[in-house]
Amino acid sequence: MDPEAREGPEAMAVDEWLLENCSVPVLRVYSWKGAWGSLGYFGKLEEAKASLPGLPWVRRWTGGGLVDHRNDWTYTLAIPAKSAVSRMKGAESYRWIHQALAIALQAEGIAAALSGGGAETGAALCFHNPVSHDIVTPTGTKLAGAGQRRTHRGLLHQGSVASPCTNESSLVRARHLAAALCDNFTFEEISVPKAWIEDKVRVRYALSPWTSRR
Repeated sequence: MDPEAREGPEAMAVDEWLLENCSVPVLRVYSWKGAWGSLGYFGKLEEAKASLPGLPWVRRWTGGGLVDHRNDWTYTLAIPAKSAVSRMKGAESYRWIHQALAIALQAEGIAAALSGGGAETGAALCFHNPVSHDIVTPTGTKLAGAGQRRTHRGLLHQGSVASPCTNESSLVRARHLAAALCDNFTFEEISVPKAWIEDKVRVRYALSPWTSRR
């Protein structure tokens, strides 16, 4: 559980640092400092601004659609290359992680299931476009989506759930998700190097050419 609420560029930099340095799979749950939206690596900033005017945007290192983070539950999985999940094909790892998330949401009494992709709309806004293996309600409303990126270091999975939590219930959800993902887990305090994060924010995530690159 990240104890610090972070602005968009810093939040993205922490995720990248986790992928670069994790030796075991890490689940990070975090909150946003202020109002933020994020767009996927291939997203169009003009489309984002038109969809949610006035919202500051940060471009993710992962794919996926436009996400409004003002009222969601955000998490990241950084999975090293040696893990079997990291070596799965994209659709397979996406399904596997979301199946675990569905179990975690069901533990809260939320009716959650994987989408077969039949209701895909092509909309830019992530929660208006339930693609295959997203999490949906029985009526087809999208509950959760994510973006992924693979590097030689492993797999980065950045996810959002359209069901926010209090601090206490967020911890419970994190425990449920961790238990669904693995047999054993521990809570660890990770010291994120401030200088590394500030540098990555400066040269990438807060840089205008990065945000508007496509």
